[in-house]
Amino acid sequence: MADPGTAADRPGKAGKRRPVPVWARKSTLVMLITLLALAAFGTTTQTWMSATLDPNQVGQAGAAQNAIQVQGSKAATTVTALALVALAGGLAAAIAGRIARWVITAIIVLASAGVAAAAATVLADPLAAAQGSIAAATGVSGSQAHVELTAFPVLAVVAGCLLVLAALLIVPASRYWKSRTKYDAPATAGAAAPVGPVDEIDSWDRLSRGEDPT
Repeated sequence: MADPGTAADRPGKAGKRRPVPVWARKSTLVMLITLLALAAFGTTTQTWMSATLDPNQVGQAGAAQNAIQVQGSKAATTVTALALVALAGGLAAAIAGRIARWVITAIIVLASAGVAAAAATVLADPLAAAQGSIAAATGVSGSQAHVELTAFPVLAVVAGCLLVLAALLIVPASRYWKSRTKYDAPATAGAAAPVGPVDEIDSWDRLSRGEDPT
């Protein structure tokens, strides 16, 4: 009676790799996180609010400063820094190992939540967020002013929330990602060389393991 062999020896579904969904592709997620982080950072370079001063309070010192334009980097300084942290985390997740991806994902989630929270604080109390710029322009702190918000704080909140969701996708998506380093790849003695085209990263990893990629 012929040996039926194992499932790995028989052609069929067992020998096929599952196709990677579009949302789980490493390039897609990294690009999404990068764009959202840059969008959050970009909002801070724009005017978040316009403060119209009360001339009775600022006096002659603020007579020439009837309306002060407050940039996002001044209204919510943490948004700029946290957006850069999320950007760096997204790029690092593309080359990190399995354990490191969990840590990086947590960092991106916290940074993104911080972006949304800081921008939401400005929306909740715009006058308090503008006080620093008002004091710098007039030399008077604690002034009353009429503050009009632009759409950029809202965009920062949206970008922060979407960044959180994009970061959380790293966890299920990383199951489809191919290990690129010698630390992630299973070290099996005498394992056969992979069949098919080998890219530059695979060639470098094989060289680091003492193998001949040619």
